[in-house]
Amino acid sequence: MKVVYEDNHLLVVSKLPGEIVHADKTGDPSLEDMVALYLKKKYNKPGNVFVGVVHRLDRPVGGLVLFAKTSKALARMNKLFAEGEVHKTYRAVVQNSPKGTQGECIDWLWRNAKQNKTYIVKENHPDAKRAHLRWRRIATAERYQMLEIELLTGRHHQIRAQLAGMGCPIKGDLKYGAPRSNPDGSISLLSYSMVFEHPVSHEKIELHATPPHDKLWQLLFSLAEKDSKGATRL
Repeated sequence: MKVVYEDNHLLVVSKLPGEIVHADKTGDPSLEDMVALYLKKKYNKPGNVFVGVVHRLDRPVGGLVLFAKTSKALARMNKLFAEGEVHKTYRAVVQNSPKGTQGECIDWLWRNAKQNKTYIVKENHPDAKRAHLRWRRIATAERYQMLEIELLTGRHHQIRAQLAGMGCPIKGDLKYGAPRSNPDGSISLLSYSMVFEHPVSHEKIELHATPPHDKLWQLLFSLAEKDSKGATRL
């Protein structure tokens, strides 16, 4: 578990693909448990320590995850998320080329709980929820390209479903149409950056995840860095 940011109120860690944020029926160790153990050992705290889960990432996804260390910080961060004041961007590796270099997706999504899968449906579908994201192609290699995605709503499997809906399933994401899995069971989606106003100090916090230790990720990040000068950000 890599700590990216920590103060008296918040803790941001870089999640590895395969780790679960919150305990589930599998019984596997969760990131929430790891954070609690880390805090207990670091600060030599007796008994239980407070760890507030502010948001989650899908198990096969890596990148930034934010936790609250106090109930006050948890309540305030929950409010910021609910009001859309936490700005998150993701990076995804896809094989198929999208139309154009940037765009946005506005769809209506429906979650099939039994399948743990989200579908794009019509607006009048029962329980459908509006989903909105913006995307921009930031790097292209011989067979793959990297998209940067600004998430404007937070729906179940939103990025995975919407990119698949535009014909660009994420590399390794068999559930949403990728032709083959990644060797480690991950999907090539990274929670890359997070920008928000600190709930107590009110300072601007801007955090970035490091690229995964994978040759393709490293190549695409390098190409994106070379092309970033003068590029229009999302």
